[in-house]
Amino acid sequence: MTIISTQYASGIVAATEKAAIASSMLIGLGDEKAADQAAVDSMRTALNAIDFNGRIVIGEGERDEAPMLYIGEEVGTGNNHEVDIALDPLEGTTITAKGMPNSLSVIAASQRGGLLYAPDTYMNKIAVGGSFPEDIIDLDASVEDNIKSLASVKKVDVSKITACVLERSRHDNIIESLRTIGAKIVLIPDGDVAGIIMTTQELNPVDIYLGIGGAPEGVLAAAALQCIGGQMQTRLVINNEDEKMRAEKIGIKDLEKKYYLNDLAYGDIIFSATGVTEGTMVRGVKSARGHYVTHSLVLRTGDSPSQYIETYHKKN
Repeated sequence: MTIISTQYASGIVAATEKAAIASSMLIGLGDEKAADQAAVDSMRTALNAIDFNGRIVIGEGERDEAPMLYIGEEVGTGNNHEVDIALDPLEGTTITAKGMPNSLSVIAASQRGGLLYAPDTYMNKIAVGGSFPEDIIDLDASVEDNIKSLASVKKVDVSKITACVLERSRHDNIIESLRTIGAKIVLIPDGDVAGIIMTTQELNPVDIYLGIGGAPEGVLAAAALQCIGGQMQTRLVINNEDEKMRAEKIGIKDLEKKYYLNDLAYGDIIFSATGVTEGTMVRGVKSARGHYVTHSLVLRTGDSPSQYIETYHKKN
């Protein structure tokens, strides 16, 4: 059944659109917190207008740290189907504040239990798009082995493979390994949901995503891959006792577990990503005299096609 991805699609897309518009008004102003808060407030209002029984499993953090859209918060009218929600009202707060490309407003929704209840910690990730043989990638293999494996299946030289990596000092070894074997690299300043989705798009020169980013973003990206195809493996990165307690608090007992795509997201899923700033995946919010224009990527599991939606919103 595809109840979630059809019955609630318009409401989910409207929530990312409204959050994107709100945060777009602060593009380039240098205030990350204000941009994020604007997105949170607008998304929360939109979600509460949807006639479902929603529960946030991936949100802005724990309840004590996030007064709105926190993990475990209930949204919607409380009626009809139970829906689990993973969200990032503004993926790319820094790049929005700096006026850089590829910031998004993102929501994934599934039937209850369809999304991993992940802690707000880091996660090591590897992902590819497309319909490749199983186990074409391995989180525990070396960078060189993963690149060579992908190149072999694609029947190209290693120099034709492009990896997407967050530009962080913790990834210096990954970047050095990629340079050593002659693979190409796309470095991104933020926004690894977009980075992972780029592996699925023919017009983007990215074949594989590698590196450590947020666990919440990992679940969101997995939801997208379930809709359009791909492989993903992850493992939580626990850096201190506080993060260990945070993971254990939500029921994660094996901190070394390797999560595959079906562990992260499965079943009836809808994924919506609306551009805030101009991006390689979707265009950013445009402001005209009497309206705003948004551009969204909407994905669903099942036979529903991927959609790029351009929407005109009247200004109040």
